[in-house]
Amino acid sequence: MFRRSFIAAATALLLPLGAAAQELPKKITIVVGFAAGGAADHAARVVAKRLGENLGATVVIDNKAGAGGNIAHLAVAQGPTDGSMILLGSVGPLAIAPHMMKLGYDVKKDLAPLTMGMNFPSVLVVPPNLGVKTLAELIALAKKQPGALNYGSTGAGSASHLAGELFNDRAGIDVVHIPYKGGAPAVNELLAGRLSMYFATMSTAGPHITAGKLVPLATTGLVRAPFAPELPTVAELLPGFTATNWYAFIASAKTPTPLLDRLNAELVKALKSPEVVEELTRSGLLPAPGTRDELAKYIDSESRTWGQVIVDRKITAN
Repeated sequence: MFRRSFIAAATALLLPLGAAAQELPKKITIVVGFAAGGAADHAARVVAKRLGENLGATVVIDNKAGAGGNIAHLAVAQGPTDGSMILLGSVGPLAIAPHMMKLGYDVKKDLAPLTMGMNFPSVLVVPPNLGVKTLAELIALAKKQPGALNYGSTGAGSASHLAGELFNDRAGIDVVHIPYKGGAPAVNELLAGRLSMYFATMSTAGPHITAGKLVPLATTGLVRAPFAPELPTVAELLPGFTATNWYAFIASAKTPTPLLDRLNAELVKALKSPEVVEELTRSGLLPAPGTRDELAKYIDSESRTWGQVIVDRKITAN
């Protein structure tokens, strides 16, 4: 009887500890690696609202722009491990930058995947004063004036940087890369006429396209985008071209596994809610929630793909 009582008492003590290990803080910060007003910032805020409502918690956004998103990824890698800080990570710092520069974090050792957030094609846009209406016209202009045109990105090693380099390679042109701290600053430069082109997210460029201030030429998936089916893909002119963008939720690798699993469950629930799906899809940010293991495998696959492009093109961070 004493033995049964002891086991029962010990179990009673352990249960609250196990439950507590999965409890999330009442305030959660989602770190975003780009400036406010861009697509990543918008996506994070849409998910944060639903996540906070589901948890009865305060969920805030912290924009740590710079270095193509690497500053934000380092902050989370070195940050709290109690679930109070997570990251809306991106393809650049997770699968591209490690092949181009020394980072203060190791993607596999210091960061833990939670769930894919969104996976979507970009849209290639130009200002009206460039005088081109089609992708073929843009390529012809670039070939006529090698080195005279430029394109913006959200930083060295970002998805928009590599999309531009891949475009240069496949089209046989020389358009100069200019990095910025996020999509919003890049689009502002485009609107001001200081950029020739930009592989933008529809979330950032959409309102300006509607207003006639930017001209959309093509999207970057292998098939036409559901949010802009009237636009051709780059691949229709340059077969095989694909450069989709994605954002994924990440935590510090030192976060206990039960917390990582709980964060996955809550983020997937938020991403699948009808209002979040509707808002993100309308903005061209296609929700793609999944398991932690699925995200880990996808990051590995993307890292191999873009790593090879970097080698083939001899791309550097400069």
